[in-house]
Amino acid sequence: MTELQTGAERTETFEVDGVLLTNVGGTLPFEALSTPGMIGMIEQCAALLAQEHLPEGKATVGFEVCVKHVGAAVKGAQCTVQTRLREVVDGRKLRFDVEVLEGERTLGVGTHERRVIDTSAMGG
Repeated sequence: MTELQTGAERTETFEVDGVLLTNVGGTLPFEALSTPGMIGMIEQCAALLAQEHLPEGKATVGFEVCVKHVGAAVKGAQCTVQTRLREVVDGRKLRFDVEVLEGERTLGVGTHERRVIDTSAMGG
């Protein structure tokens, strides 16, 4: 484990499928990456980046997401989530710059914040 520092990055790839899909209540004639699904992949990537650097008994929880979903990805698309730690405040508030891509095309872009918590106090 190394100390979590600004500039730390993580990239994850995923396939648009299963619970990540929506047809917006039948209003679309196809299934595409849902905004909640995209946000879930962003949160997972940021949480894994942080967890690599946290001591045992610590984890993070997301508390703010500010993301624009600017492009569609259909079922089966191969996508990438990129997270970069922009700032650490008081050693426990983590601010990330985030982006979701399909190839070179941007699907989502914005910021995400997570808070470091003590899981040992919660039975974890």
